[in-house]
Amino acid sequence: RPFYYAAKNMSLLEFIAVFAAIISLWFSRKENIYAYPIGLISVIISIFLNLEQDLPGQAVISFYFIVTGIYGWVLWSKRDKRKHRILRVTSSSNKERLLQLTFFAAFFLIAFFCLTYLKTQFAIGNIPWADAFVTATSFTAMWLMINKKTESWYWWIAASIVSIPLYFVKHFIFISVNNGLVLIMAIAGLYGWKKRAAVKRKSSFNS
Repeated sequence: RPFYYAAKNMSLLEFIAVFAAIISLWFSRKENIYAYPIGLISVIISIFLNLEQDLPGQAVISFYFIVTGIYGWVLWSKRDKRKHRILRVTSSSNKERLLQLTFFAAFFLIAFFCLTYLKTQFAIGNIPWADAFVTATSFTAMWLMINKKTESWYWWIAASIVSIPLYFVKHFIFISVNNGLVLIMAIAGLYGWKKRAAVKRKSSFNS
């Protein structure tokens, strides 16, 4: 019943935002440049919806995805003289994995302390550790996706796993179900990108 009513009362803008987010992930899995313009449509709509629902914090977070989305669009578009992609799917080195964990930890701590403060002031519905975890993992995942690192999908998977029960507890049933779809797409994306990275390693070794 909650899911039925959430789907029934969903506005056209909400539907477009959700649909665009899923399609964007599908294009990302294919390493297709259309992932970014379609993803930006979803993020821009989300900003208006968040402001409409008095969620300025979420709207500010969305600006991060706009900036990184535009940067990723430019980066993925670059070609060499033979019209080949300059940026290819690769796996991270041990040093890069350490930097990813540092990046995540920094955003998690910032988000956690900000959300803890907001919870005591007016955002009673916040669950600081969970909201901070989802924010930090999503930020890390987006940064790695821009650079076509296979590990980006691990971070999307982690964000989705926590988001599903988080939004369910907050009674955002439709968003919770949507994150279930995102989880499936992220698993498929991880499988596809790992295959691409393996082919690239094999090609480099043969060369």
